[in-house]
Amino acid sequence: MSAIIKAQRLKKSYGKKVVLDDVNFEIEEGSIVGLLGPNGCGKTTLIKILTGLIKDHTGMIKIANEEPGPYTKSIVAFLPDKSYLPDWMRPTDAIKYFADFYSDFDKDKAERMVRDFGLDPSQRLKTMSKGQQEKLNLILVMCRQAKLYILDEPLGGLDPAARSAILDLIMSNYAQNATVLLSTHLINDVERIFDRVLMISGGKVIVNSHVNEIREKGQTVEDVFKEVFSYAW
Repeated sequence: MSAIIKAQRLKKSYGKKVVLDDVNFEIEEGSIVGLLGPNGCGKTTLIKILTGLIKDHTGMIKIANEEPGPYTKSIVAFLPDKSYLPDWMRPTDAIKYFADFYSDFDKDKAERMVRDFGLDPSQRLKTMSKGQQEKLNLILVMCRQAKLYILDEPLGGLDPAARSAILDLIMSNYAQNATVLLSTHLINDVERIFDRVLMISGGKVIVNSHVNEIREKGQTVEDVFKEVFSYAW
């Protein structure tokens, strides 16, 4: 199986502060990968490089053998950690916006999922709870037929019951043979869906393992996280 993401000697600094330092990894097509690490470890910077928001880095990063740019944006569905939709929008407006903007967006599926998740299609975002807004944002992203889904903290504003429903949404709605890269702090809630985990510390990838390899050692992903980042607890 070929790699959807390749990084070699990737480095990014802000002034004298090195945020990513000689990062090397590959992610296979068709896998769900957890991107894990404490605050300030470099996860967000890596995501911004992958999505083309940061370009002044050194080293190589490729998505489907292409550097981040117009083509990769057409095959990547990105969910940032903060909503970017204007407050005046309603779910019906947001769905129309995505349908106009993305040729791979499934409008009928999005309308159905808005109803299934109990959202009011005519309610303005400014009157929605944070959890309702996050559900809508995730629905919009998952209704694209992308090759790579990058989800930055998709569960942060949700209660435990809603997290399970959102994970089921992710598992049952991403495109066949696509890849999901999911950044989260809620490891215990999410690790059941991971095929592989990348753990970053001090700007370096320090764990890059299949979850089955971790489980064969009698550990959970959270066990490994606590061992690696004991200083953060």
